[in-house]
Amino acid sequence: MNAVRLPAVEAAKQPPSQSASQSALSECVSRTVRRYLADIGDAECSEGLHAMVLREVEEPLLREVMTFHEGNQSRAAAALGINRATLRKKLAIYGLL
Repeated sequence: MNAVRLPAVEAAKQPPSQSASQSALSECVSRTVRRYLADIGDAECSEGLHAMVLREVEEPLLREVMTFHEGNQSRAAAALGINRATLRKKLAIYGLL
């Protein structure tokens, strides 16, 4: 696993229920989802929480990977572990072509 680890000082601040091996990305998602749920309370997310989180994460992920690979779709698709045609479809959906 190539997960980014939290610095020891940051990991020490985490609630006991969280694993010391939790990646920085995973912790960021956990913290953000907790904050979102606290903000909305019992209100329902119209599209469903799962779909909303995926939508919110996918666009910046694609944008950053494309930037990192300097617009090379073949390399970006390989890094993402998806087919280049799938990448192009997703880029078109988010207006990133």
